[in-house]
Amino acid sequence: MPESVTLLAPGALTDVEGIAVGHAAAAGRPTGCTVVLCPQGAVAGVAQRGGAPGTRETDLLRPENSMQQVHAILLTGGSAFGLDAASGVMHWLEERGHGYAVGPARVPIVPAAVLFDLWLGDPRIRPDATTGYAACEAASTAATMQGNAGAGLGATVGKLFGIERAMKGGIGTASLRLGRFTVAALVAVNALGDVIDAQGRLLAGARGEDGGAPTGSTAALLAGAGPAAVMAGMATTLGVVATDALLYKAQATQLAGLACHGLSRAVSPVTSNDGDTLFTLATGTAGAAGDLNALGTLAAEVVARAIRNAVLAATSLPPLGATPAIPAACDLVASR
Repeated sequence: MPESVTLLAPGALTDVEGIAVGHAAAAGRPTGCTVVLCPQGAVAGVAQRGGAPGTRETDLLRPENSMQQVHAILLTGGSAFGLDAASGVMHWLEERGHGYAVGPARVPIVPAAVLFDLWLGDPRIRPDATTGYAACEAASTAATMQGNAGAGLGATVGKLFGIERAMKGGIGTASLRLGRFTVAALVAVNALGDVIDAQGRLLAGARGEDGGAPTGSTAALLAGAGPAAVMAGMATTLGVVATDALLYKAQATQLAGLACHGLSRAVSPVTSNDGDTLFTLATGTAGAAGDLNALGTLAAEVVARAIRNAVLAATSLPPLGATPAIPAACDLVASR
């Protein structure tokens, strides 16, 4: 692996004004959640492309539905159990008076999506409402942690030939500017396939049978290697793309779809077993966007960069129960 590909791309989701990010861990095993706070409200959309999603409150993001803004988005480990963490985010927002006014109450709108990390340690330990609340308490507008943090704590990649040949995934972020507009992404990378750089070189993925350097899942499949038996939903890439452009819900939905092109730039292969879900947030502080295609081009690029940052910033996991140690991309660079 060339040393030159280990440099992380610059920027963070918090480069978009009005966005804060917080991570929290569940005690006892590598799992946690990540919250993206926009307590004053932001227009949101979603593209759910994977075949086995675990989500909450995504129907209200459909352009034809009446809800116009959300107040946070949650990415979490723990499979469907981890959706409990969204309740903690709602309580945190409610305590501070944020949410959609309904009579005497305010109801915070918190869409959420989960990834599967239950095979690492005790599966009875997963993010809950307390974890979600803690992530809100930790939220900041400063540059966020990457690698082994929040929803990326138990994330792995390169599982097409079995978890014993996997490498560490994680959470990554990146941003770009075009004129007065900023577009940024935060992605939790738990893909079945490998992560590749802009030149198609492997950064992290399925290792050889000897446990050494990654060999390339796509190349192995094309050469006739059979994948291991995989469970639907056992691998997922989740993300949030944010911009300061002013968008309508239909435009936010379109932007989420365009952002999904970043998955195929950085993950190989993208499979039907992934529950890939990308949310978009538009704060509107920079004014109306004249060209959604330009924003979509940036969105796909920052998603790809955030995915690569996730594995480049990650560190290895020790053996956990029946699961062997899971090396990270930095271990392979260090061993050169």
